[in-house]
Amino acid sequence: MAKFINTKKAVSELEDLIRNAESTLILISPYLKISKDFKELLVYRNNKDKMTTVIFGKQELNPTEMKFLQELRWVNLKYNESLHAKCYVNDTKMIITSLNLYEFSMNNNKEMGIIIDKNDPSDIQLFNDAMKEVDFIDTTSQKFEIGSSKPLPIHPPERTQQVNNVINAQPTGYCIRTGVKIPFNIEKPLCAEAFKSWNKYGDPNFPEKYCHFSGEPSNKETSVAKPILKKNWKKAQEIFNF
Repeated sequence: MAKFINTKKAVSELEDLIRNAESTLILISPYLKISKDFKELLVYRNNKDKMTTVIFGKQELNPTEMKFLQELRWVNLKYNESLHAKCYVNDTKMIITSLNLYEFSMNNNKEMGIIIDKNDPSDIQLFNDAMKEVDFIDTTSQKFEIGSSKPLPIHPPERTQQVNNVINAQPTGYCIRTGVKIPFNIEKPLCAEAFKSWNKYGDPNFPEKYCHFSGEPSNKETSVAKPILKKNWKKAQEIFNF
């Protein structure tokens, strides 16, 4: 069953959760100032080509942190200005806690939380219920490009000349599951880590989250079989000549 954890235990369990994550790692924390130890863990995971999604709500990144995150190909940054939850989840474990992904909190604050283990039969329902909210936060958060002053909009406006110019300038495609930039290829619209997850079932019609061409949220209207939103198909054909 779910177990109580204090500050010290929360930090230790979070380190293990990141280190032992396989295809899934989602870190949700309003504040994003990452300690040296956690940076090393993210680098370790990145070097194994494993995707990490980080959702935050307060932008307090100094130039060094911005450069660090920019260099991690397999980190997907998202922004949610109303975010107050703190939750960290991998394939089998979840930590719900007051602890931010913030060095000051780990070293100075008194925190508490619970850890849920999906492998424990008594925790399965709780884990699945919590994952529904994690997925909701993930889906409704905005992609964040390092160096930009504002995150990309969740619901893009109607197509205008400005939007067309942005789309026309895209030299790459986007993973239809995570939204990260990848080479444009309608035959391979998933990043390596997302493909591993998709390949467990191999359903070409399974609904995904993003348009491979524009990177905008697709509201589950894209799939491996149809990786580009219908409204963008003609423009994609013109640009990439397929």
